[in-house]
Amino acid sequence: MKNHQATSATYIVVGGGTTGCIVASRLSEDPSATVILIEEGPRDSSPYIRFPGTYYKTAQGGLLKRYRWEPTPGYEREENDTMVQASVLGGGSSVNGMVYVRGNPADYDNWEAAGARGWSYRDVLPYFRRAESNSDFANEQHGIDGPVGISFPASVHPLTRKWLQACQQSGLQYVPDFNGGVQDGCGLYQVAVKGGYRSSSASAYLRPAEKRGNLSVLVGAKVLKILVEKQRAIGVEYVIAGETKCVYADNEVIVSSGTINTPKLLMLSGIGHAALLERHGIKMHANLPGVGRNFQDHLEMSLVYQMKSGSDSYDKFKKLHWKAWAAFQYAVARSGPIASNLIEGGAFCRGTQTGLPPDLQYFFIVGAGVEEGTESVPGGTGCTLNFEHVQPHSRGEVSLFSANPSVPPRIVPNYMVEQHDVDRLTEGFLIGQEIMGQAAIRPYIEREHYPGRQFENRTQLGEYLRRNARAALHPVGTCRMGSDSLSVVDPELRVRGIDGLRIADASVMPRIPSGNTNAACTMIGEKASDIIRGRRLAVQDIELAAGQV
Repeated sequence: MKNHQATSATYIVVGGGTTGCIVASRLSEDPSATVILIEEGPRDSSPYIRFPGTYYKTAQGGLLKRYRWEPTPGYEREENDTMVQASVLGGGSSVNGMVYVRGNPADYDNWEAAGARGWSYRDVLPYFRRAESNSDFANEQHGIDGPVGISFPASVHPLTRKWLQACQQSGLQYVPDFNGGVQDGCGLYQVAVKGGYRSSSASAYLRPAEKRGNLSVLVGAKVLKILVEKQRAIGVEYVIAGETKCVYADNEVIVSSGTINTPKLLMLSGIGHAALLERHGIKMHANLPGVGRNFQDHLEMSLVYQMKSGSDSYDKFKKLHWKAWAAFQYAVARSGPIASNLIEGGAFCRGTQTGLPPDLQYFFIVGAGVEEGTESVPGGTGCTLNFEHVQPHSRGEVSLFSANPSVPPRIVPNYMVEQHDVDRLTEGFLIGQEIMGQAAIRPYIEREHYPGRQFENRTQLGEYLRRNARAALHPVGTCRMGSDSLSVVDPELRVRGIDGLRIADASVMPRIPSGNTNAACTMIGEKASDIIRGRRLAVQDIELAAGQV
């Protein structure tokens, strides 16, 4: 082994994203343990992270790593085939839109049915509750004294309320709590915001934990490989400020590098499909053909509308004097657009798919061009309806181009290779148009700006969506939990065939949740830390809503 400067700790956590911050924080609660957290990105010091209304800045700036992914042959896309992932302390919780959606209770029961024993909704609910400091709900579904602040938007634009009325006119019921066991319907999203500020895993968990003295956080440090001896993970090799070093784990290494980089790191460390490792000249420590497989993500599409002259949207705050007014509102009352994540209202529906949980999700944004990828509109005032199919059947993979850690991984997401996914997104598009045509919101709409074209039939629309829908950036599943030969970790999150090594991030999810994935990552962090410490929270004795499981 190379003679590098080395230190040691009880636990090493690789990756300071949503889950890694939580695991490191919770493990450091044991005063007899020492924890080192290693993050490739910088600290979460950007002012844009702090304020809900500036999240679109974090979604476009230098806190992201961009990856090219390969399109499905025969379906070359009209948009850039680019995927971004957070590269900053706090990960996705520091840069995302803060929408807090756990998914459907059935999602987690399906995890258990797929071999993730102990991860049913009844099993994971206590960890969702433990994470929450909910400002509005206090019941068997919600917690009120956890680290993460969860609240309804401090300001709700009047047009959002009109859109929710339009949803009800189209046949959707009003749902007061998307995380209360019933998703099917429309309502206001809760968001990860506390006291007018973003509540990320870095601010909610890590910052208080760093005061304990037994937690060290390294930023700007890239882990090159996991060190394995005699089928046991003993530490990691990393580079920081151009210098290569090693750090050793007395107990365990926990990898929380995300759906793209966790399988890459495992493969570079000799853990993966034997044929792939041999092809790249990597010494094999464990033949796990499931590493990198089972990639899943949501695809989303936008309907962008030009609003009538005199109609109001958040677009006006692009002008200097309105920006000044927004700053005044926020400073005085923590209200206005800076206090809003701009994605206030949403919906879940089934469409014509009956007998199953809702699999179409909608996000209404009172503005056009406020998100990366959407377009500005004539007159400068618009609104946007984003929608996605949240239970895709298509599966992709992450693998290697090279054994060189500096070379990006090969990502083949296989978006919409299954016709089912095309059909569901097509129906989502048509339902979205139907909602936007309802009487409650029609007086404010001039015309559909994007796509702004007529389609001859569903087949033509489906082909358009296949080529123009974009990644929702919710990738999961590439090191999934289970009990079969393609599972990478067992339900205790232990990597098969390697002692002292666990994975705790979105890559372990057997199936993608029905909604934004950050809440599920928060739960995984909470539950993983208890598993590692040999603790369990009591399973809740709850009544699940009829039709949701």
